[in-house]
Amino acid sequence: MRRLAALAVLVAAPLSLVAGLWFGSVHLDADEWFRTLAGGGADASREIVWSLRAPRTAAAFACGALLALAGALLQVLLRNPLADPSILGVSGGASVGALTALLLGLPLWVVQASAFAGACAAAGVLLALAVRLSGWNIHRVLLTGVAIGAGCGAIVSMLLSLAAAGQVQGMLFWLLGDLSGATRPAAPWIALALVMAAAQPLALRLDALTLGPLKARSLGVAVGATQGVAFLAATVATVAAVLVAGPIGFVGLVVPHALRLAGFSDHGRLLPLTALGGGALVAGADTIARSIAAPLEFPVGAVTALVGVPVLLVLLARTR
Repeated sequence: MRRLAALAVLVAAPLSLVAGLWFGSVHLDADEWFRTLAGGGADASREIVWSLRAPRTAAAFACGALLALAGALLQVLLRNPLADPSILGVSGGASVGALTALLLGLPLWVVQASAFAGACAAAGVLLALAVRLSGWNIHRVLLTGVAIGAGCGAIVSMLLSLAAAGQVQGMLFWLLGDLSGATRPAAPWIALALVMAAAQPLALRLDALTLGPLKARSLGVAVGATQGVAFLAATVATVAAVLVAGPIGFVGLVVPHALRLAGFSDHGRLLPLTALGGGALVAGADTIARSIAAPLEFPVGAVTALVGVPVLLVLLARTR
């Protein structure tokens, strides 16, 4: 089953990128699409493929990889297979910042800056209250993240109730995941490279942490340093993804958990496969969201849940 799962991820990743370039609200036949990829084709086709679809697909793939990596790291740190990036409360902080800017009618760059400020504020509170000098404590991290998320959720509800009818749809789209403004994919790809560079060398230590902190220390693992670096990497991954795509749910839960159910317990292989699987899921979901009912567009987060839930349920049903 492991080989089949790895093959599925390795095939799905490039296919999701190809589909993102091919499908959309404007139909391109195969001949025109191939000519456009080769540098020819009509001016309108080149504009659609290279200026609209390519940046959005690249950003979607990077955001999915970041969310999946954050989920994989948090599931180890919190020793909870149900952990995902939303448990940090960072998504809630970003939502408060972004929706406040949207309510005031501010431009897109201010919305993104406000989301970044809100995410950093939530992460700062989490670090200050949950990861204190006394060391890492799973229960304190979980309770603090839940409290931050609940408080941010209450503020989001108040902002939605204050918004005008014309603003609510845009605000709800952002809350459910929106890649329509993802025109600069460089930032999430840089964040993905940094997170992978920080997390991949920790693979053996993360394997030891799955046995518990006491066992990991007996094996010579610097538990505190490993937890700190992994937690920081998960936080950076969550913030980078939320700034670009909004709080897309279910990716950080489904992808790493599905790969673990398929038999991948060693993080040396789990982390890169998780990144590829998460990227394929979000890139594919974004393609479906903007093409299945064109010119209408669905929230990306709703599509990821509709795709991810059945896959996870099937794996749970078939796994002893």
